[in-house]
Amino acid sequence: MPNLDIALKEAMAIDGAVGVAVVDYNSGMALGTLGNSADLDLNVAAAGNTEVVRAKMRTMEMLNLHHEGIEDILITLSSQYHLIRPLTKKGSEGHFLYLALDRRRANLAMARLRLRQIEDDLAL
Repeated sequence: MPNLDIALKEAMAIDGAVGVAVVDYNSGMALGTLGNSADLDLNVAAAGNTEVVRAKMRTMEMLNLHHEGIEDILITLSSQYHLIRPLTKKGSEGHFLYLALDRRRANLAMARLRLRQIEDDLAL
């Protein structure tokens, strides 16, 4: 099972990857980040996307969707995709993977598949 550093490197190998973080959504703190963009502060993104995850969790609770789980959340910007994938494996609950992609270079379907595979192998 890859550790955090290996998982971050694997995520950055996804075509179009700009930055990646593993985030604790209880605190909003990034456990680890990796990226090559001066324009993307991954710690700010971690804190901000924590609010997105919390809001969606609250909404699902209000809608009584207890039997449902979030696979991923996609935010589409004019030049980027932002993927948020809550971790569901035992011991990883309360964390999510955040991946920012350059839309011109990314294949969204492949990125989602690869992020799912990275999640499956990640042990926190």
